[in-house]
Amino acid sequence: MATDHVQRISLDGREIILIGTAHVSTKSAEEVKEVIRSEKPDTVCVELCPSRYQTITDPDKWKNTDIISIIKKRQAVIFLINLVLSSYQKRLAKQFGIQPGQEMIQGIASAKETGATLWLADRDIKTTLMRIWRGVGFWRKIKLIFQLLYSFLLSEDITEEELEKMKTQDMLTSILNELAESFPQFKTVLVDERDQYLAQRIRESPGTKVVAVLGAAHLPGVIRELTKVEDPQNPPPDLKILSQIPPASKLGKVLGWSIPILILILIASTFSVDKTAGWDQIVSWILWNGSLSALGTLLAFGHPLAILTAFVISPISSLNPLLAAGWFAGLMDAYIRKPNVEDFENIAEDIHTFRGFWKNKVTHVLLVVVLANVGSSLGALMGGADVIRHFLNTFF
Repeated sequence: MATDHVQRISLDGREIILIGTAHVSTKSAEEVKEVIRSEKPDTVCVELCPSRYQTITDPDKWKNTDIISIIKKRQAVIFLINLVLSSYQKRLAKQFGIQPGQEMIQGIASAKETGATLWLADRDIKTTLMRIWRGVGFWRKIKLIFQLLYSFLLSEDITEEELEKMKTQDMLTSILNELAESFPQFKTVLVDERDQYLAQRIRESPGTKVVAVLGAAHLPGVIRELTKVEDPQNPPPDLKILSQIPPASKLGKVLGWSIPILILILIASTFSVDKTAGWDQIVSWILWNGSLSALGTLLAFGHPLAILTAFVISPISSLNPLLAAGWFAGLMDAYIRKPNVEDFENIAEDIHTFRGFWKNKVTHVLLVVVLANVGSSLGALMGGADVIRHFLNTFF
């Protein structure tokens, strides 16, 4: 069987059968079932990472989520982005009347039915998101967060034109490709690296006959990677390197500490000449930082004590890169409105809607963390500019 979305490759005496799938039609799942049943492969590779595999196979995964731990580990933003992506997938699935990841579920089931080895071939989605997050500056981070939330809050039923496009790719790929279009620098991480990763994982899979279930959009890239002529000067990609999360940039660390130190020096210098102007700087720093962080918490419908926490902590945390106002505001909100079992059980349904996203205590806490931090960052910029203004007025 060889069609546009079923391709065969001979590789080092092995037969690799690639199935390009789309989420918008049950035909993809049926095709996966038919190919695996007729080919009886030794191994079935699926475009899933361990965390996505667990999400698909364990409906109760969300019940085990520790929101406090997520905040303390500084993973609130990544977890929130993951939920937004999941929400988009589920909304599309609901519109098309299908189950999210239906063709991957079929691949898993068919592997078990035929006794084939199941091989998870994709890079962990959290690693992909972290590689993106660490690779962009402050303003692009802000743009990314708001674009994702904007898309989620204002998304409508898919249009006919978008439907035709979706027929050639899976949901997750379509979402990531949309990000790559808005942020061209993301393409390397979202598309190219994952093509390399998928191809190399397929190469490493056991057996002489392998069926790989992939999103159709990955088919050209994976075929290109698999059929590359071996070259000592251009060895296969190193999965360890592709799986590494880049450390925060040294420049970012230097600026993270040098800017607060500069702010303190400017305030101290102004104080030594004009105490009134010095106090004006302090008040301005507190008001800008505290007010914008509190406003962010308010926009997330945070508890009044969480709003107060953001206001009090932000002027301090902005002077210490190791702290973030959103962590404290989020922990306060989680402590007062502690998510219960029902909230975790309902995440999968609640993230379908704007009201549910804000109503669910788990996602609500994440929004408090993110928006409080965004407000604090903007407040630090505005407050810092005002501190400099007072300094210049005093000395010049």
